[in-house]
Amino acid sequence: MHILEIPSFFPPYGGLFCLDQAKALAALGHEVRILSNVQLGLTIGAKGYLQLPFRRYEHVMDGITVCQSYQRGIPRLIRWNVDRWVSIVRSMYDDYVRKYGKPDILHAHCGKWAGYAAMQISQANGIPYVVTEHLPLMLLEGEFGKAPSHAWQIPLLRQTYEQADMVIPVSEELVEDIACYYGKDYRWQYVSNTIDTHFFGYQPRERGEGRSFRFCCLADYYYRKGYDVLFKALQLMQESGTNVEVVCAGLFTDNQAFKNELSKYQLKGIKSLGRIDKTAVRKLLYESDGLVLPSRSEVQPLVLLEAMSTGIPVISTECVPRSLRIEGGCTIVPIDNVPALADAMATMARRSNLADGRKISEQVRQLASPEVVGRRLEAIFSEIVASR
Repeated sequence: MHILEIPSFFPPYGGLFCLDQAKALAALGHEVRILSNVQLGLTIGAKGYLQLPFRRYEHVMDGITVCQSYQRGIPRLIRWNVDRWVSIVRSMYDDYVRKYGKPDILHAHCGKWAGYAAMQISQANGIPYVVTEHLPLMLLEGEFGKAPSHAWQIPLLRQTYEQADMVIPVSEELVEDIACYYGKDYRWQYVSNTIDTHFFGYQPRERGEGRSFRFCCLADYYYRKGYDVLFKALQLMQESGTNVEVVCAGLFTDNQAFKNELSKYQLKGIKSLGRIDKTAVRKLLYESDGLVLPSRSEVQPLVLLEAMSTGIPVISTECVPRSLRIEGGCTIVPIDNVPALADAMATMARRSNLADGRKISEQVRQLASPEVVGRRLEAIFSEIVASR
């Protein structure tokens, strides 16, 4: 099959889940490319806004050709920026077809706005499209307001879902979570995101004598990630005499606001690294005994899969989908419950026997390896293309 991936988000603003799925499909022998238009924000990345290329070009990421464009967003003109983004994607699609021919299927990542653009391209060219949805409810509420909402985006995105040949949520729970905006009158099949289970391969751990249990927290410093809950839990543990090490990494975890928040609790044994790359993430996981992620809202946090794939147990909250709650590998506590989080971390730190990391890693492989996810997507796409 000839598959064209269209992400709503792409570097420098994340979105590598699109690249991972493209690589998984390409490894099965399919012709796969990515068409990416990234809206740059002046207030969140002035350097990129001013210095990234102003022309369209192609480049290769991990063996996948990316047709790339950068759009300069205009502050506060949300609808104008969206219309322009969709228009650029449609123009890029026309350029793409002239060079590579018409794809068999469009694979959009997130309805907002790649799915909406794919719907328009599908209507104009008779090509089927699917939408893999990644965005959690809390992010949608931040833009649309609490449901019921009359935001102008909702009818457009509801139409995107209803007309899609398939919507592919990365967790089953997401369908119910966002039904308050989009309803449920559409076809859907759940497929996990993929992680590089070879790169994040199993590695045995041994606790060094005299060393405290070492947790890592891999999350950007945003409210929905629950760092304030983590700090309060660590304060409780410290007051009760349970000492652990915690290494935090992610966007903004090295800025002054993070340090100011941390200093309020007078915590010991806490280190922050800021944003780190994939190799540094793996190194941190291999140096850790467990991972903690006290999020308030998630769809499918890949860092939990990456951690368990390397063989360490994780602690997170009830917002984590059932598919990630791997027996022996994932402990779940209520959202915003400081004592429960502190107790779970203390219990994990006191265990003399380490988790069966090899078994945990194998369960992750069966759920989220590139081959498993690629085969599931291949089956969905093949059925849609054959029906057309």
